[in-house]
Amino acid sequence: MESAILIGSIAVNVVLTAIILLFIFKLKNIEKHYSEFISKFNSDENIENTFKEIEKMVNNVNEENKIIKSNYKSLEKQLNECFQNIGIVKYDAFDDVGSKLSFAIALLDNKDNGFIINSVYGRSSSNVYAKRIENGNSLQTLSEEEISALNKAKELKKI
Repeated sequence: MESAILIGSIAVNVVLTAIILLFIFKLKNIEKHYSEFISKFNSDENIENTFKEIEKMVNNVNEENKIIKSNYKSLEKQLNECFQNIGIVKYDAFDDVGSKLSFAIALLDNKDNGFIINSVYGRSSSNVYAKRIENGNSLQTLSEEEISALNKAKELKKI
């Protein structure tokens, strides 16, 4: 009976020793990670100062993001006013001139404002006409080719 108690107490001691060794190992591991973390700081700096500097850097990034957003909005506004929808139609203005040397080109911004240039090529003369486009319409009468160029430019906007 006494030997059973002795064996039991030895077993309990072995288990407790194993648990203590496990805790010592875990503690050494935590100590190692802590030492690595602390070693990243200079000896004359403390963690609080380092975190304050990190906070300043984050605030600077936030300020720069505000500036970038503002610039983005400005560029987006400018882009809407740039010619970005272009339609071109080449055609033969006269029966005696081939190779489709005449053309109508429509240049529109994102609000369908812009102009149409129509170049009419003939054997003895060439003429160039410009017509203003506002909100997708012209105050002047458009030729069939000019209407076609305008429609092509408007179709590009939908893509």
